[in-house]
Amino acid sequence: MLIVSACSNDEGKSSTKEKEPVQTKEEPVTVEVEESVSFPLTGLEAEEEELTQRPVAVMINNHPSARPQSGLYKADIVYEVLAEGNITRFLAVFQSDIPDIIGPVRSARDYYIDLSKGFNSLYVSHGWSPDAREMLETNGEADYINGLFYDGTLFWRADHRKAPHNSYISKENILKGADKLGYEVTAEVEPFEFLSEEDVVNVQGEPLNKFVIKYDNSATWQATYEYNQAEQVYSRYSDNEQTVDLESGEPVTLANVFVVEMEHSIIDDYGRRGLNLTSGGKAILLQNGTKQEVQWENHDGRIIPVKDGEVIKFAPGRTWINVVPDLSKSFITQS
Repeated sequence: MLIVSACSNDEGKSSTKEKEPVQTKEEPVTVEVEESVSFPLTGLEAEEEELTQRPVAVMINNHPSARPQSGLYKADIVYEVLAEGNITRFLAVFQSDIPDIIGPVRSARDYYIDLSKGFNSLYVSHGWSPDAREMLETNGEADYINGLFYDGTLFWRADHRKAPHNSYISKENILKGADKLGYEVTAEVEPFEFLSEEDVVNVQGEPLNKFVIKYDNSATWQATYEYNQAEQVYSRYSDNEQTVDLESGEPVTLANVFVVEMEHSIIDDYGRRGLNLTSGGKAILLQNGTKQEVQWENHDGRIIPVKDGEVIKFAPGRTWINVVPDLSKSFITQS
């Protein structure tokens, strides 16, 4: 009897014992994140194949008889600098989008060439000063296409304007000229550093929505910038007229306006200028409706904003750089 009872108890324990759970290994879920690419000189979203377009730097006329210009609104970077007397010209650097019509094209100056070299640009002008000619023709300091040699072929004269305010070139003809002269049209372009969208909104500085850059007391040689809070861009006006494209009517819209003070000199009886591009100095950076007093430095040919030894990033978008002899006389705030 004892033996039977013990056996029965053992069988009960065995039948009520819970089975061990089966361990299953969970595979990690992989989420593919599509990486976006950005244009190197604007920080705006791009297609991968567009990133290797070699920059093209074009000398664009700013005489009243040349306004409104063609293609200027598509430039990634524009330097506005005195050429002679109180007359400014533009060095328009195109990389993200080279327009079908660009102009009017004007003659080269040595410091514009130096600025173009900061982007390893193909340099386009119609004519040159003696110093610029020596840099390009004698010293070979940059790849260039000059309208003096291709007037009526790569360059054409518009019938609605008079010389020298009527020379134009196209993307197609720039590429034809580059092929003819054996120049590379693709390149690895060193990118600027850009703010994130969140950082743009939080830019620190003095609120300022309207200001004037004076190259002369005449309104003809003054540029007014107004910040549009809704669209978060600056519009540019010259002689009380908005800067727009001749063909499309599209306005110039900017994410950054950078005003730099450089040492200017008069180098000849014609009134041509010399500029000190390397010393660094005082500057004002306008972003997101704010004004920051900063410094400028020349980093490998590019004029860059710095503060307390640190490079200040540009906001994504197009940038206009106004070079002036004296900030205290040239930069005027308006309410």
